Amino acid sequence: MAKPADIYAGLTPPQREAAYESFIWRNLKRNYAGHYVHGMLGMTGFRLVNAPTFVPAYLHLLSGSDVAVGIGLALQQLGGAISAVIGAAHIEHRKHVIPVSMFLGTMMRVQILGMALVGYLLSGTPLLVAVIAFLFLLGLFSGPQGVAFQFLLAKMIPIRLRGRLQGWRNMTGGLIAAALSYLAGKYLVGHNVWGNGYSTTFLAAFVLTSLGLTAFRFLVKEPEPPTLRPRLNLRERVRDVPRMMRDNPTFFWFMVARTFAVANRVASPFYIIYASRTVALSGATIGELSFAYLIADTAANLVWGYLSDKSGFRSTFLVALVLWIAATGLLMGVHTLPMFMLAFFGLGAANSGYQMSAQNIVFEFGHRDDMAMRLAISNTAESAMAAVGPFIGGLIAAFVGYHAVFWVAMICEAASLGLLLAFVEEPRTKRLALEAERAAALGVTSTTSLAEREAEEGGGAGK
Repeated sequence: MAKPADIYAGLTPPQREAAYESFIWRNLKRNYAGHYVHGMLGMTGFRLVNAPTFVPAYLHLLSGSDVAVGIGLALQQLGGAISAVIGAAHIEHRKHVIPVSMFLGTMMRVQILGMALVGYLLSGTPLLVAVIAFLFLLGLFSGPQGVAFQFLLAKMIPIRLRGRLQGWRNMTGGLIAAALSYLAGKYLVGHNVWGNGYSTTFLAAFVLTSLGLTAFRFLVKEPEPPTLRPRLNLRERVRDVPRMMRDNPTFFWFMVARTFAVANRVASPFYIIYASRTVALSGATIGELSFAYLIADTAANLVWGYLSDKSGFRSTFLVALVLWIAATGLLMGVHTLPMFMLAFFGLGAANSGYQMSAQNIVFEFGHRDDMAMRLAISNTAESAMAAVGPFIGGLIAAFVGYHAVFWVAMICEAASLGLLLAFVEEPRTKRLALEAERAAALGVTSTTSLAEREAEEGGGAGK
């Protein structure tokens, strides 16, 4: 199934694994720093674009239509749905993924720059169409880019340190994003800076994301995996997916549960529009609600990170779902700006827990060589639901009302919670048991070396 990389020629399987892990630990500090800076700056800009405030409010301002908001955000997710598997098939046989990741990351940033520039150059329907087109292209490149960067994270950072890394980097990035969102709403949008405050906000997001990507490229050093999946064409690889599902039913049920969980996207574009029916939707209000949503990322991520490292990412997923349901229910019953801010805080905290757990738990199902395709399948299912969700949500909001949209989201999240409790065990427990068995058989494995090195370094870079 897998062949050794050239640098491992002549080594036995245990020696290859030991050499691979030795590289990871030698370069852990610089790779930890690279992922931290990329998350702090690069993902901060994307938080501004993906938060359920600026883009939905902008689309609604341009169109005056709930359906148009749903179509725009649905097309963004559709782009990711149709490209993730293609991206995985393109990277999983490669020794080095960074060149592909840099290209995809650059193209994502180009789309944000495009969204900014058309706001200065166009108006009316042409501007609306251009913004939606750039959202689709942003999704198209984000599908494989998400797989590639998560794949790099899994190659460079030991599983026991990923929760802490993402907790600290998301906390720092959340502080920057929350402050920037408040300033962008109050001053850039509120004062319509440079003739289009939304475009100026997207331009700031482009600068931040570009700085993060540049720092990532210069800091990290990618290891070559000791085994590689043989290169197959896309059709052959897709045919292999049913077998992968049959061999790993727990992953299958997780994927179903994740698909239900992402039904939250049915509702998320309409949080800000629903709030505008009760409180005046000024630039300052958008900034304050965005601040509440993004500061929750800061407040919650350290908790999510340490919970994930201690109890596994499944625990984080479960708690995030409960919080999501509670915050959505609160949103439906409030009528003042402070209470809306509290609801947005809960939604932001739940989303950050979901984002951390939904990606990272995929690494722990099955063999390393199938990691990229597992990510792609899971992300495709999520993106497909996320693509259909905003469009359906727009129709429900237009013809039935916003409360019906929120009820659909809560019911789907409750279904996800039930599926996880009934069919998905914590995969880390099974993985560690299997690695312990392999340790007994081979004498030297990743389980032993990682535990020893983590003890030697007092928790490694996560301290």
